[in-house]
Amino acid sequence: MSRNRILLAALAAALAAGLALPAHAQQDIDRISGDITAEAGQRYGDLETVSGDISIGDRARLEEASTVSGDIEGGDGVQAESLSSVSGDVRLGQQARVSGGLESVSGDVFVGRGSQVGGSIETVSGDIGLVGTILAGDIETVSGDVTVGVGSHVKGSLRVEKPDNVGISFGRHKPRIVIGPDAVVDGPLVFEREVVLYVHDSARTGAITGATAIRFSTPAPPKD
Repeated sequence: MSRNRILLAALAAALAAGLALPAHAQQDIDRISGDITAEAGQRYGDLETVSGDISIGDRARLEEASTVSGDIEGGDGVQAESLSSVSGDVRLGQQARVSGGLESVSGDVFVGRGSQVGGSIETVSGDIGLVGTILAGDIETVSGDVTVGVGSHVKGSLRVEKPDNVGISFGRHKPRIVIGPDAVVDGPLVFEREVVLYVHDSARTGAITGATAIRFSTPAPPKD
């Protein structure tokens, strides 16, 4: 059999087995400024911009998305390896799948119902919110509020670090930490600074260090 026939036979066998071909290089989008839009249902490589926003349509698939000063907005059913921003928000709709982590420095991170995140979620001053989400890793912040919302399951820990760890003072703001109805945090809850911690009567957590839980039974905790 000739070499060409061998290659064609191998390609046919791979396709018959349902193996995906590698993404083409032109599917990567890299910009210094300007927004990036990933169309719904399409497949991409890395999406990178410095000063623009990244919009990811429903059921789009990509590798990594990162921006410095922009937001990342993902629709329902998005699949990605990781999403990160420096000063912008990172938000995902329902049924999203992220194999790695989500990260922002001063922006908020929100994950919608039915989603799964395989890594950790980290911010410095941004808020973090989960609704009906499975998080395989940890939650870490310095001064952001955290809501592990109804039906969410964090398999790692939840940690609020000292501001001195990053050389920044955040004044007198006390992070508000809420573990909502039927939410679970398997690992320890460690607070290296003063916080206000609310834990629903139906929630389950690991050991709590550095704070005293305020129990509540209503759908939402009391307002501070």
